[in-house]
Amino acid sequence: MTEKILANRYRLTEQIGMGGMAIVYRAVDLRTGHNVAVKVLRPEYNEDREFISRFQREAEAASKMTHHNIVNLLDVGMDGENRYLVMEYVQGKTLKAVIQERGKLNAPLACQIAIRILSALEHAHRNGIVHRDIKPQNILVHEDGHIKVADFGIARIADSATLTRGDNVMGSVHYFSPEQARGEGATAASDIYSTGVVLYEMLTGRVPFDGDNPVAVAMQHLHAAPVPIQTLAPDVPPAVVRVCMKAMEKNPAMRYQSARDMAADLRAALDERGEQAVFPENELEVRQPKPQITGERNSSTGSRRRIIHTPDRRARRIILDAVIALAVLAGLILGGKAIYDQTIFTVKVPNVMGMNIEEAVKVLKQVGLTETHKAMPSDQVELNQVYVQNPDADTTIRKGDAVILVISSGPVPFEMPDVVGKTAEEATSLLTEKKMTITRDRAASSDVPKGSVMNQVPAAGTQVTRDDPVTLTISGGSTVVPMLTGCTLEEAEELLTRQNLILMPSLKYVTTEDEKEHGLIASSSPEAENRVAEDTPVQLTLCRYPEAVSTAAMSFRVPESDQQLKVRVSIRAEQSSVAVDTRTYTLEPEDPRVIEDTVDIPDGRTYTYTVYIGEQQQEQKVLVPGTLGRDGTGNE
Repeated sequence: MTEKILANRYRLTEQIGMGGMAIVYRAVDLRTGHNVAVKVLRPEYNEDREFISRFQREAEAASKMTHHNIVNLLDVGMDGENRYLVMEYVQGKTLKAVIQERGKLNAPLACQIAIRILSALEHAHRNGIVHRDIKPQNILVHEDGHIKVADFGIARIADSATLTRGDNVMGSVHYFSPEQARGEGATAASDIYSTGVVLYEMLTGRVPFDGDNPVAVAMQHLHAAPVPIQTLAPDVPPAVVRVCMKAMEKNPAMRYQSARDMAADLRAALDERGEQAVFPENELEVRQPKPQITGERNSSTGSRRRIIHTPDRRARRIILDAVIALAVLAGLILGGKAIYDQTIFTVKVPNVMGMNIEEAVKVLKQVGLTETHKAMPSDQVELNQVYVQNPDADTTIRKGDAVILVISSGPVPFEMPDVVGKTAEEATSLLTEKKMTITRDRAASSDVPKGSVMNQVPAAGTQVTRDDPVTLTISGGSTVVPMLTGCTLEEAEELLTRQNLILMPSLKYVTTEDEKEHGLIASSSPEAENRVAEDTPVQLTLCRYPEAVSTAAMSFRVPESDQQLKVRVSIRAEQSSVAVDTRTYTLEPEDPRVIEDTVDIPDGRTYTYTVYIGEQQQEQKVLVPGTLGRDGTGNE
């Protein structure tokens, strides 16, 4: 819209700001030649009747204020569909920009700026106007050092838009009062709280509360204590700290009850004499009606004597009685109308916390309310579930009003950390802290140390949530599968051990017609000469001549239990660390306690079977091929 002329008067020359509700331009007033700031309402709000009505009412209220510390409203108008406000143009920077450039401000400078903000607020509050959005972004610092508070004209409509209008959210929530965070109406005490937050930021260079999302910050305003100012800025006088902390009390009743009182204490803190400094007299002037005084000449002396004219006492009584009667009648009429309106046109907000958004919309619609919602991530709340509502449940509002809902868009996203090169344990610990689900693969590598992460999916720097699965490829070192065909099982175990490989504990068999091949290795998987990671299990297939097959029986008793039990049996040759077979049995409380089974004996060595319940070893017995003992277990 630059170079556009609004109302044949204001030529827009440069865009200087953008917010959730309006775009701000520097413009030239063609009548006066002065620079002005023009705030043009975004087109999407042009059809919102309630929004337009509030805009006009607040603009009119702001036009009645004139103060040297307020960016004064000069004009309100409409050009086609473009609604706009014209304000005085301040050549300079926002206080936020000053803090970002300079960091902490010294206490005297910070206090002087705060006093000027409070002077503007005192003027506004006495005119019945609450700013509702005091923050450094709305404080302008003229290039000559003069302080101006901006955005009084649309302060009240900003209150309803702040939680739903995109980029306004994060800027304002850092300066919310606790009552605003609860969804209650803002008062003069709310402006004082926000001024305390601004003073805290000027003194320390940082806001008192911060977080990953607006709701997290709002919750801190309600419940958390800020880092002490002395910790961040030890040189700030204790008296200044006390003023700031009183302004930031959670309970509005514990704060300063007027901007004037806070400013007075800041002046006294600077003077360090405890004096209660006051605003200039013109800030406090209250005009009282004065009795009419006329002069009457004395006929005998010719002198003029002062006579104060007052109504007759009886007449005054009649007038007073009439006024009281009218007041009572008006009260009855207005009271009756208020009761009628309260009954017909208002409704209590239902509690939709924890509901799915579709269910919440349905409940609100049933009582005559509309809604506007914003999706924000949450690690504690399920997807599309409501976890903030404004106003709170049981608040009385007009039918047709909108309830602001915050719903979960799922877990909070974060940047995937880089774990390549870390040990598997380090990577797993880091990702487990973020509550991510991890799958680990192993791969051969002669370049990456054994046990370190070679690759990760998702890649480092990718935006992820705790629900995204992670796959880590761990280096298993490097070795080669030896030639095992024709070896005995015992020889194969020894060769695998030398190559840092292990025997897969489940042998396979292939039938042979040559008795001499019985018990020899027929093949391996992976095959010989393949390069694999160390500790890779190798599957062996043995030749079996049917007439030479030897079996043994095993039997063992499992203790009684009222819980389900997992029983594992490991079978291995004596003097061998490799299990040639493992079996798992699941027993319910009502199942028999004795388990019986048979085992193929792969070669002529002596084999044992070991019984485990959980990780606890229960017993170990020798398997005797081809025989059964008197107890039916293969043992005497």
